[in-house]
Amino acid sequence: MGSEPNSLTRGQISRYAIGSLGTGGFGTLPGLVLVYYLTDSLGVTALAAGAIVTAAKVWDVLIDPVIGGLSDRALAHTGSRRRAMVIGGIGLPIAFVLTFAVPAGFGAVPAAIWVLVAFMAAATCFSLFQVPYIALPAELTDDYRERTRLLSWRVVVLTFAILLFGAGGPELRALFPDDPLRGYLLMAVIAGIVLGVGMLVSAGVAPRRPLLPVRPGATIGEHYRDGIIVLRESQPFRVLLVTFMLQGLATGLMLAAAQYVARWVLDDESAVTQLFVALIAPALLMAPVWKAIADRIGKERAFRLASAVFLLATLVLALMVWSPGWWILAPVGLAGAAYAGMQTLPMAMLPDVIAYDRTATGGDNRSGIFGGVWTAGETTGMALGGTVLALVLAATDYVETTVGETVTQPASAVMGIAVSFSVLPAVLMVLSLFVLARYRLREQDIVGTSA
Repeated sequence: MGSEPNSLTRGQISRYAIGSLGTGGFGTLPGLVLVYYLTDSLGVTALAAGAIVTAAKVWDVLIDPVIGGLSDRALAHTGSRRRAMVIGGIGLPIAFVLTFAVPAGFGAVPAAIWVLVAFMAAATCFSLFQVPYIALPAELTDDYRERTRLLSWRVVVLTFAILLFGAGGPELRALFPDDPLRGYLLMAVIAGIVLGVGMLVSAGVAPRRPLLPVRPGATIGEHYRDGIIVLRESQPFRVLLVTFMLQGLATGLMLAAAQYVARWVLDDESAVTQLFVALIAPALLMAPVWKAIADRIGKERAFRLASAVFLLATLVLALMVWSPGWWILAPVGLAGAAYAGMQTLPMAMLPDVIAYDRTATGGDNRSGIFGGVWTAGETTGMALGGTVLALVLAATDYVETTVGETVTQPASAVMGIAVSFSVLPAVLMVLSLFVLARYRLREQDIVGTSA
């Protein structure tokens, strides 16, 4: 803790925030290139590619509540959540490189199996870090506005990571235009190093002693039971989680479709870099702005405002279905400005929900359980983005290819890509705003319980 009970030092904030190099990088790069890698370099069908990504994420969802319970138990027994974070920070880079290290000459089926196993291992290591990482803000400070400050800087690093990996990854891959498999491997090695460094540095901010007594878990079944209990007992958590999942699905769908938009709508595979710059540059500038807005009108109202702006951007992007062109960079930039708020504000609201629950249950610290369920929900939303895209591609007769082949996509497939990048995310944002309207927790509720 800092010099005051509720204040955070710059070192704590910077070390916590740098962990988002790992979470943002792993959340971005596979979502951007993995399906495309499978369909357009390894010859895997769109449905099979979607199944691979979904299977790995389903595994992630299954283990997140267990890791959350084990994290709470580790906190009670050892005084820190750090060990799992370190293991994840070491293992993720290795598994990530293996995901993109399929040997040349492999057939579609063995290549698909290779990617599935490696990506499942990467997802496991990611959860070992991410679940306790999500739980830390509620334990680092009890102050309502300090949490917004902490999470605002995390989102600054998160958006930088999305730009770094989203724009830099494809550029690294493009260094070997005649050998895409080697390009993917180079991309994975460099990205893996950055992922690991960010995660290992951030692990050091985990407190060494629990702030409150914690119930240790005993069995896997009890960990799942505890996850169901927090969902049942905490209405603010349910609302916030469902909202975040729907928005994660919307942004995950756009992320997965971006590479296809660049290649088949803008007719320039390298245009994915411009799309990411247009998305993330405004987000980097707007994260502190959303903090100021939240301080003035409240986190929940600011969150609704950011979501509404993102919805407006996707509605404008829907025009690309009839009139594709480079003009889409402008609404993508508007979406990026809103995206900063859509990340900062719910992430800052989650520790408030955890703190409120801790008081309501008489001091029972269930931060790890909340973090596990939250990570499972977040993973589900982002993973289903790739799944929905794969289903749309299959339904619109998208033609998969292997390295060196040249194909022409049918108009139906190009239309499906455009719809996946605009209309479907807009529908999901409308649903998320409907759910968010049921969030009732306000600053006075949090301040009153923290006093």
